[in-house]
Amino acid sequence: MPRHNVVVILSDEHAAEVLGVEGHRVARTPNLDRLAARGTRFTRAYTPSPICVPARAAFATGRPVHAIGYWDNANAYDGRVRGWGHVLQDHGVRVEAIGKLHYRAAEDPTGFDAEHLAMHIVNGQGMVWGLVRNPLPVFQRQAAGMLRPIGPGTSKYNLYDVAVADRAIAWLNEAPTDQPFVLFVGLVAPHFPLTVPPEWLALYPPETLPRPRLHPSTGYRRHPWVEDMHVSQPVDDSLNDEERQLALACYLGLVSYLDHQVGRILDALAASPHAQTTRIVYSSDHGDNMGTRGLWGKCVLYEESARVPLIVAGPGVPAGRVSTTPMNLTDARASLLAALDVVDEAPDPDGRDWFAAASAPDDPARLVLSEYHAVGSRTGAFLLADARYKYIHYVGHPPELFDLEQDPGETRSVADDEPYRAVRDAMAAALHQRLDPEAVSARALADQAQMIEHYGGPERALTLGAPGASPVPI
Repeated sequence: MPRHNVVVILSDEHAAEVLGVEGHRVARTPNLDRLAARGTRFTRAYTPSPICVPARAAFATGRPVHAIGYWDNANAYDGRVRGWGHVLQDHGVRVEAIGKLHYRAAEDPTGFDAEHLAMHIVNGQGMVWGLVRNPLPVFQRQAAGMLRPIGPGTSKYNLYDVAVADRAIAWLNEAPTDQPFVLFVGLVAPHFPLTVPPEWLALYPPETLPRPRLHPSTGYRRHPWVEDMHVSQPVDDSLNDEERQLALACYLGLVSYLDHQVGRILDALAASPHAQTTRIVYSSDHGDNMGTRGLWGKCVLYEESARVPLIVAGPGVPAGRVSTTPMNLTDARASLLAALDVVDEAPDPDGRDWFAAASAPDDPARLVLSEYHAVGSRTGAFLLADARYKYIHYVGHPPELFDLEQDPGETRSVADDEPYRAVRDAMAAALHQRLDPEAVSARALADQAQMIEHYGGPERALTLGAPGASPVPI
């Protein structure tokens, strides 16, 4: 097989629906739309966990969160579990990273020859306060400030993304053509704070935007597990109607700002000596609720939070194709090793090569997994989805089932509807064949309890860690 270099661009908190090619009514993403037009877009791609650190550990290793034990934002990837970077290094492939990784520390052997402008968890600790889950605290201070400042301006995150794109452009211009490479580029937008340069915010007048869907003020009732999430992190309660609209406008503005940085990198690659030998992957670590159900940020398993954009392009990738084959960020391992024609030392039997899938018939029956064991939840939650149905198992609570073909907005669970009971039971059985949800949830809580004691007990743990967004390294 021919070898192809790969540039992986991973943003942070980009909901899959917020793309022009997804049919979003107002989102302006001309560069990502252009990438999709010359590549293949997967419409059923999911994060392995809808929160940064576990998602990125699973992405690095190609393993689900329960298999590697990086449960939350205080337990970051440290190279202890070998990932695709290590395997590529063993085969003489240059592997470097620019930008946000959100691993434990720069000195850890995480599979990169070099890390440029790397962002990791704070002090190797991350969100220690988020470890405390039983009893579930109310994080009022963190919730009230999570999105702020909301409005026009230039944040350190905005400046960081420009610096990351600049470094990626320089790297592509300087990289030798006689050594294969994988370049990982981590951009932060559209992650909060919801501060966006004015010219990008001007694209989205707040008064023209639709109000967030399924807001409890309209009569919508959250699932009990999700209600716990809101009670613990009552972000929406700190916003009035005007601020909600401004927050949504800022999020959209940050997506367009992100799209601009991606476009700069794509243009540099097209003008470089690597244009004809390099494949591209664009995705995000998870999505964002954008006020839907009165929720902001991520942390739940609905489409806004758990589904991610996934576009692949370059040599051998069909142009303009849209695939419904379900995909997962854990598939990065199989995809990157195959692109470099490297045999995996420990292949995941559930892994799927994105580039091969782009040329293959759709496989709508493929099942993909996502799970959550972090801040704001008393117990674990698990998502299993094919191209039509999504089953969510909440430990200690009733499950949900959604028919995404009939109800793409997940407005009502059909788990108890007679016509869907066979589907519900089949999905539940398939999940239990993969793992024991109750046992996995208990193991996560036990590991977290041990970490809490390491930090001096719950009261001490609640005082430790960044309040939400990690600081930039520049």
